[in-house]
Amino acid sequence: MSPFGEPVPKRNESGGPRGWTIFTETFQMNNYQLTDIISFVAVETASKKVHENSDIDRDLRWTGDDFDELMEKYAQRYQVDMSSYLWYFHHAEEGNNFGSAFFRAPNELVEHIPVTPKLLFEFAQKGKWDLDYPEHTLPKRRYDLIANGVFWLVLLLIMIWYFIVRRWL
Repeated sequence: MSPFGEPVPKRNESGGPRGWTIFTETFQMNNYQLTDIISFVAVETASKKVHENSDIDRDLRWTGDDFDELMEKYAQRYQVDMSSYLWYFHHAEEGNNFGSAFFRAPNELVEHIPVTPKLLFEFAQKGKWDLDYPEHTLPKRRYDLIANGVFWLVLLLIMIWYFIVRRWL
């Protein structure tokens, strides 16, 4: 019995009352070396001149889907929680975005923040992507992608008219 006359619940292995789960935030410091991260980036980007402050997007010209794949491999290899990672601060999208001629893509709406081996090393040590992004707002819809879709649809209709309908006339 508690001092208030209530029954005291039994504790489970995690230290919480029965049926409860206790969540505690832990930070694991890993023993990676900066040279490990530099070597990883050099191999993945096929670059010979990788330094601790090399901007992977702008200096190594590794962007778009290639950058995404690099970050996925990084997260998996160094066990980094990437749940707070926002790609559009760090690199552009893959391919041509015709719609961005009329509507800005997300990476064009924010200031570029370089991802460097030194930054990757810091977050590998922490085990999580721990970057404080500046305040920003993005449109609810990707109008640049909608414009891309309209462009390709119009092009397809022109091709259908030119190659099929025109021959029947």
